[in-house]
Amino acid sequence: MAAHTVVVVGGGTGGLVAARFLRRHLAAEDRVVLVARETKYCFAPSFLWVMTGERRPERICLDLRRLRRRGIEVVEAEAQELDLERCHVVTAAGPLAYDRLVLAPGADLAPELLPGFAEAALTPYTLEGAAKAAAELRAFGGGKVVVLVSRLPYKCPAAPYETAFLVDALLRRRGLRAGSSVDVHTPEPLPMPTAGPAVGEALRQMLDSRGIGFHPEETVERIDPEARSLELAGGGRAEFDLLLGVPPHRAPALARESGLAAESGFLPVDPRTLATPAEGVFAIGDVTTIPIGDGRFLPKAGVFAHAQAEVVSRRIADELRGRAPSASFDGKGACFLEMGDGVAAYASGDFYAEGAPAIQLRRPGRIWHLGKVLFEQYWLRRWV
Repeated sequence: MAAHTVVVVGGGTGGLVAARFLRRHLAAEDRVVLVARETKYCFAPSFLWVMTGERRPERICLDLRRLRRRGIEVVEAEAQELDLERCHVVTAAGPLAYDRLVLAPGADLAPELLPGFAEAALTPYTLEGAAKAAAELRAFGGGKVVVLVSRLPYKCPAAPYETAFLVDALLRRRGLRAGSSVDVHTPEPLPMPTAGPAVGEALRQMLDSRGIGFHPEETVERIDPEARSLELAGGGRAEFDLLLGVPPHRAPALARESGLAAESGFLPVDPRTLATPAEGVFAIGDVTTIPIGDGRFLPKAGVFAHAQAEVVSRRIADELRGRAPSASFDGKGACFLEMGDGVAAYASGDFYAEGAPAIQLRRPGRIWHLGKVLFEQYWLRRWV
């Protein structure tokens, strides 16, 4: 049987898991090539712990080049273009031919899409931003803290609310909470609305119990760095002393210009197989757009990228060996929600459930925080 080449684009969670599973399931003579813009992989769920000073950045980052020991070719280059007719990925290091292609480039952060964001906001959505936020929080003497969700969609729907809870807990430990306010401003009607109204209302009540303000259905038109205020659609303003923000997201240029993108720029895929309309091309993770009914879409989260990577890897291995693929993505996922002081909540369920997502939010407790710590340790030891 002739050898095959499977190219995986993207060095984040989805791409990393896909490459590992492909190497496990494919024949020894088959090539697995991982194309990554940079070879430093950092575990994003721990960025908030960097923000609170509980993790050092170097502790949560790994070198993807270590995958070469496992028989995976790692190409450090930007994937620039797809040639779907010739089955090539054009990269800064040259073209790569593929028999199967897995697109996992994620979603790009685009702070420039909101005027003033880059100048005024710190973001825990990057490792550098989380480290800068940590420094600012250490020096912070109290005042108005605003957590901003700037645009929809965005990845890791729990993260802005975790940010608010963690800052609240930090200020309480330092004796600064009485002279400070913590407020969340978001275009969403409820926290994590894709998980359903019951989860959203429960989280809103948790915010309220901590004295964290929740300001839903707000659109920020610009941020004034000098006045330190959000300028809201309709003429309102919200002042801040410290702004922690989720920047606008957009699909990578590779996806937008692929000829496969939806109007949003993200890639529509079969919800069960993750196949795109192009022959032999799959897409997983944050670059995808998957409707789940009632005008909502599957959240962009690492737990889904991981599960989708396993499904796609098994399907590709079956296809290349002449077997009928059977693996199917079931839309199930879970996430921890850090609340500070060693306590976390936990949400899990089925986003493909008929009618509406069936999601359960477990009561906050120390066991869920411990679960996230153990998951972090497992991930960093297991996957690279």
